[in-house]
Amino acid sequence: MSKLSRTLRYYLLTLRDLLVSAGPIALLPVLLLGLAYWWLNPNPPREVTLATGPAQSAYERFGKAYAEALAREGITVHLLPSEGSAANLQLLAEGRADLGFVQGGTASAESADDDQALVSLGSLFVEPIWVFYRPNPASPEPAGSKLTLNSLVQLRGLRVNVGAPGTGVPALMNQMLQANGLDPARLKLSHLAQTEATVAFLAGELDVVVFASAPESAFVRMLLQTPGVQLMNFVQSEAYARRFPYLSPVTLPRGMVDLARDLPGRDLRLVASTTSLLAHEDTHPALQQLFAQQALRLHGGAGWFNRAREFPNLNHSELPLSREAERAYTEGPSILQRHLPFWLANLVQRMALALGVIVAIVLPLSRVIPPLYTFRVRSRVFRWYGRLRDIEGRFDRQEADAPSLLAELDEVEQQLSHIHLPLSYTDELYALRSHLQWVRRRLRGETDASMPGTEPGNLPNYAPANSTTP
Repeated sequence: MSKLSRTLRYYLLTLRDLLVSAGPIALLPVLLLGLAYWWLNPNPPREVTLATGPAQSAYERFGKAYAEALAREGITVHLLPSEGSAANLQLLAEGRADLGFVQGGTASAESADDDQALVSLGSLFVEPIWVFYRPNPASPEPAGSKLTLNSLVQLRGLRVNVGAPGTGVPALMNQMLQANGLDPARLKLSHLAQTEATVAFLAGELDVVVFASAPESAFVRMLLQTPGVQLMNFVQSEAYARRFPYLSPVTLPRGMVDLARDLPGRDLRLVASTTSLLAHEDTHPALQQLFAQQALRLHGGAGWFNRAREFPNLNHSELPLSREAERAYTEGPSILQRHLPFWLANLVQRMALALGVIVAIVLPLSRVIPPLYTFRVRSRVFRWYGRLRDIEGRFDRQEADAPSLLAELDEVEQQLSHIHLPLSYTDELYALRSHLQWVRRRLRGETDASMPGTEPGNLPNYAPANSTTP
């Protein structure tokens, strides 16, 4: 065997002993880490369902934006179309959706029991109540007169569509009509979806259509620019906001729709509800945080009714706020999230405390590794001292004759030639061989003057006299 091979063998032997000695302690943090990972469940699910709204609505548009943003983080967002806010709340209650856009005033109209399992990820944007009407309705006014709507009381006798039952508009309009002393049952109200209502309105089959939507809605933008269609001016917007805490007065500035055409031709006062993103309370915290962070990007710009960075916010919430969303809005992304992929930063953040506990447990235990290593290496030598003492003891007690004991001693010496130790412990092996030769000379009756202090019975007491070879 070459010198290089022998050196490599010694190194490998040392490495093997070290791994065997440290193995149990090294396995402990792995087991603890696996247990902490199972308990904390730091990584969010890779798929989530978001309840949006009808086709071409603002809810649908924002849902697609969230799906595109989270796809970059490896999360697949399944968009679940619905009739609107009330339907989204129902989908959340039934567990068919994990998150959903819900209009202010909708959640408060439901039972408290259903709301206990939901949390709000914050207010995202305002949804004004758009009351579009024709200045020349079909029947209630005298011929040739021109209608100008500025109060809900004027809806008597008009054909009004207040939205499909699955939206939040019917419930909201009912509350506002009753506040004006109007019985919804005595009015000509219909409940068509946005598309059907818009077609009927443009065809003259309806006098008034009511939407509650963000200005990103395609129907809202189209009707705002349609000749012969007017938008109701809520002159009592402040009063509505005082009566209903989930409503806010907003103003559509002159020229906001089209500066070149000066649309609208004057400032219009409106009332608006605030739309929130709701989630199940047990939705993975990382998902809640990720949606809140994307909300900052998607809704943080200036809009028709807000300045930059006014949304998202923690105001106008009818349900408990998500702690993850609060942290995202008040603290922003962590240092790790600014420099690492979201999944890795989230894993490190959520496992940090567990890692600290594991280090506190394992660090003191690691101090026993050097003694264990030393014991393991030296035990290969020490156990043979028991065999030598046994041979010497039987010789002293005359339980066996010298030739048989010498043969047994030769067998021990042969086995010792196969013992391999790290270089730093070879002195133990050479000492054992020296003591073996001393026992051989004693069995032969030879006098040993080269080993002072090795009188009969003075072998090192490394093992009991009656121990046997393992």
